Amino acid sequence: MEPDADWSGGGRGDGGGGEAARPREACACTRPRSCLACQARRPTTPAPPPKNVNFVYCPTTGLAVGEKPSDFAGWAFPFPGVFLLEDFITAEEEWHMVALMDQNPWKLSQSGRKKQDYGPKVNFKKQKLKAGGFTGLPSCSQEIVDRMRALSVLKDFSPVEQCNLDYGPERGSSIDPHWDDCWLWGERLVSLNLLSTTVLSMSCDSDDLLPLLLLQNEQTHNSGSFDDVWDRQHHTLEEFRSTAEQEADPSLASRSVPFREVSVEIRLPQRSLLVLYGLARHQWKHAIHRDHITSRRVCMTFRELSAEFSPGGKQEEVGGKLLETALTFQGRPV
Repeated sequence: MEPDADWSGGGRGDGGGGEAARPREACACTRPRSCLACQARRPTTPAPPPKNVNFVYCPTTGLAVGEKPSDFAGWAFPFPGVFLLEDFITAEEEWHMVALMDQNPWKLSQSGRKKQDYGPKVNFKKQKLKAGGFTGLPSCSQEIVDRMRALSVLKDFSPVEQCNLDYGPERGSSIDPHWDDCWLWGERLVSLNLLSTTVLSMSCDSDDLLPLLLLQNEQTHNSGSFDDVWDRQHHTLEEFRSTAEQEADPSLASRSVPFREVSVEIRLPQRSLLVLYGLARHQWKHAIHRDHITSRRVCMTFRELSAEFSPGGKQEEVGGKLLETALTFQGRPV
């Protein structure tokens, strides 16, 4: 929901002035964002090309591994703050959830997307919110939330907002590199990827140097339970850090590169669940590039409250009321 340039129904709160002559039925883009429809009206401002990808996230090891065609083939670094679980729901559940979503209207959003918001109306720039039209998360999400909480990484997760986003190649759908808001939204960002496989692109603008280590052997693990995958990923990261710190070992080859020269692809299979937290949440920006949308993609994103709105925070009363409303699971899009 984007009723005007300042107030947003969810996500990170993309503000900024709109174009006076913008036809609302064509798109909802504000500069510098763009979709195929608005680019046809202002062809002199094409979307910037995405950064070349040179690393791919490995969910088994928790490492970002250099792609073979790139200069970083064979090199890797720990990429903490990502949990990826394939086949979180069944194909039948996926079909049922999208069918229920399509019974409600989709509103035009930035960069060729459509959206449905279940959350408070927020002005992130002024740090104000309005909860009057918020009636809770949709009923179809209650079982999904319960299933999330069975995972170690989400055992105490209480979502206060759900945003459904619809991406289509015919609209040139995308989302620019960004960090999600930290004033209202908490540590973990949870997304369920539906209808098609896509890629989440991670980038960092820092000039600081990122240390890399040359992989000696390809690390593989057998699949296991949800908790096994979670525990194994963290164990592998700790092993990698320990190895990287053994500078006295001449057999370990290392190099460094500025963060801004690195991009990481997190490949999201259809029906997979993604959790971003820690460094992946706060240090790295995430984006969906237009060329990674080849067919319809629907994303369900869930967000929790920040410390300011949680028990002990200065706005805990406001947060408590929002959470109480959210978890009624009786909501309609606002």
